This record gives sequence, C-alpha cells and structure tokens, in this order.
Amino acid sequence: MSNTQNGRLERTRTDLGEFLRRRRESLSPLDVGLPPGRRRRTPGLRREEVAALAGVGLSWYTWLEQGRAITVSVAFLDNVSRVLKLDETERRHLFVLAHHRPPAINGRSWCVLPPLVRRLIDDLVLRPCYVLNLRWDVIGWNRAADRLFGFEARDRAERNMLWMLFSDDSVSARIVEWTRQAPQILASFRRDYAQAADDEDMIGLVTALEQRSPAFRDLWRRHDAHGRCQGRRGVLIDGIGAVAFDHSTFLIDEEKHLRLVTYAALAGEAASERFERLLQPPAHSSFTEAAAGS
Repeated sequence: MSNTQNGRLERTRTDLGEFLRRRRESLSPLDVGLPPGRRRRTPGLRREEVAALAGVGLSWYTWLEQGRAITVSVAFLDNVSRVLKLDETERRHLFVLAHHRPPAINGRSWCVLPPLVRRLIDDLVLRPCYVLNLRWDVIGWNRAADRLFGFEARDRAERNMLWMLFSDDSVSARIVEWTRQAPQILASFRRDYAQAADDEDMIGLVTALEQRSPAFRDLWRRHDAHGRCQGRRGVLIDGIGAVAFDHSTFLIDEEKHLRLVTYAALAGEAASERFERLLQPPAHSSFTEAAAGS
C-alpha cells in the first residue's frame, strides 16, 4: 500500500474515532434508558455503556473509537448506530468511515411531495411527470401525466404505479408492446423491493398483486434481471392513437427514495404534436380580453 493510501486511511480512522466520541458524548444516560448515576467525570455515555447496549465487545468498541486498524461487521456498526441514535445520514457517514462503502439505505415509503418538486412538475406543461416513492406510490403528478394515466380519478389506495399496471387491464392495454415492457418494469421494481424486503407495505403490495394478477405472479417468480426501465415507450391515447415517448427516471431525494419519472413525446411526430396541443393552456383571444376590459 502506498504512503498516500496509508495516510488517507490514518486520517479516516482518526475522523471515525472523533465522530464516535462526539456522538457518544452528546447523549445522556436518560436518552438511552439508563439511570443518571453519580460522579460522571466525562459528559455523555461511557464507552462501556455503549458497548453493553450495542451488544458488542468493549475492547472492540474502544479500539474502533481509538482509530485502530480493525475490521468490524455490518451488524456491529448497525448496533452502534442504534445506540448512538444516528439518523440515516449519520449512519451512512459511519459506514463510509469504517468500511469505505455506504450501506444500503433503509427502505421507506414517503408520502409527502416537496413543494419545490411540485412547482417543477407543474412548470413542465408539455412533459408528463410524476413522483414515485420506494413502493411506487404515485405521490405527485402534473396535468400531462394525468392525461396519460388518469391518477386523479383513482382512489388514493390504488394510486400505485405497479398496482395500476398489473391489476387494471385498461392501463396495461394502453402500453404499446406491453408483454415486452412488463418484465423490464417488474425487474426495476424488484431492485427497489430488495432495499425493503422486510417492509410490511412492500410485502403486502406484492402479495396482493400475486393474488390479483396471474401475469404478475408468473413474472415475479421468474426473478428476471434487466437494466433500468427507461428509453422508448409507446402509449395509446384516446383520440390520437399511439404516441411514442422517451422516458427516464431521475433521483430527487436519495434518503427518502423519491424519483421523478418524466416522459417526452418524440419531436417531429404528428401524434406527438397532437398530444401536446391537448396540453396547451387555453389562449385568451383579443375579443375576450377586450370584453373583459369594457
């Protein structure tokens, strides 16, 4: 190992020890359910208290906090994270310092759309956009996306992209080449499912779809692997026919697992132009403006 690498590891271990010490000293015994005791010469928790509550060896925890060159398991770090009450960002920071690789983020299903994202998707008048959480609940959309998928008319409990596609034939029938698209869509969801395989909401969604849709059940049990679900997709639109879209997914909040899905109709296509004309806001004629001012 080069001197540069040795120096980097030494700095990382020093940073790790300082991070753990400061977090330990920021907690009181009452914070972790311990009696306050007497004659505490140092602030916060003692090392032996952290080790005992985390179920790890005192020597190993002490060496870790001292920045010694030791290797600890994921379970060890998760237990320490729990006792020190680290949030998701702090937990990832601990893993990076100790393992030089971040852990998988705990799966969550968030249902609050950030106001700035709301403004962004509303501004994209000609681009169907919607926001998914990890469970693929649709937590926000613009008028153009509603024109494609009819989110507004659905009951909130069924406003889930996976549920809509695999439980409602009227939705999947609108996707051109659905039999080719379906395995790619499901493989993309499976990667998200793996991040929260023990989450009851995720398990419940899959269980309900297996009971509702034989096609879903068959594809789910194949365990196929595909690349990210993006690229070209055709959608049948009433009164227009098939409209070809380029679509992609953009991460807007890693910790909350929020993704923005955007569709853009192919430029120069007659069907695309007809679709975009449907989305144009109504223009006020000069006659209307004059009448309003009279």
